[in-house]
Amino acid sequence: MKSKRDIIKSLAMHKNDVGSAVVQIGLLSEKISKLSEHFKKFKKDKHSSRGLTQSVNRRKRLLNYLSKNNPELYKDILKKLDLRK
Repeated sequence: MKSKRDIIKSLAMHKNDVGSAVVQIGLLSEKISKLSEHFKKFKKDKHSSRGLTQSVNRRKRLLNYLSKNNPELYKDILKKLDLRK
């Protein structure tokens, strides 16, 4: 699992970038993978499953935004994060 600082550094568009759509997608992807690992151990944790659903939906909206406004960056982020096969 990567740290938040490493994710931001690897996906930032410029030196001070901490909140662009690409960085947010990367951070959400890491959170989703952590929660997925959590559910392998704790299947009945309904409170965390709500958080997982919210994170997945937020990432989906950000990816949709990126695909409409910057298709090249959208394709690049999909490859970097290995989201779609």
